[in-house]
Amino acid sequence: MTEHIEHIEVERQKPQVKHLWKVFWILLLITAVEFAIAFLISADNDFGKWLKISIFIILTFVKSFYIVGTFMHLKEEVKGLIWTVVLPVIFVIWFVAALVYFEGSYIGSVR
Repeated sequence: MTEHIEHIEVERQKPQVKHLWKVFWILLLITAVEFAIAFLISADNDFGKWLKISIFIILTFVKSFYIVGTFMHLKEEVKGLIWTVVLPVIFVIWFVAALVYFEGSYIGSVR
């Protein structure tokens, strides 16, 4: 009887392990793309520097949302709960970007 229960538990764990490996490979691929961008895009001019930073920020958010959705089981939740988590993050990002854009000009002018 115990062997039968252990066999059932092992069978239930296989799809979870397969899903975790899939998550691992996806996150590894995104990280590899980040490394490739770090070495391939030149940051000699302002455009290259800001392009690099923008791509890094976007890929970091993709990885973080994927991690939250997978490991915190948010992607199985109802859409209302997902929006209560995602919407404040979007507003905080917008606020920080606006703060940096509008108030960043004071950094060089104060003496």
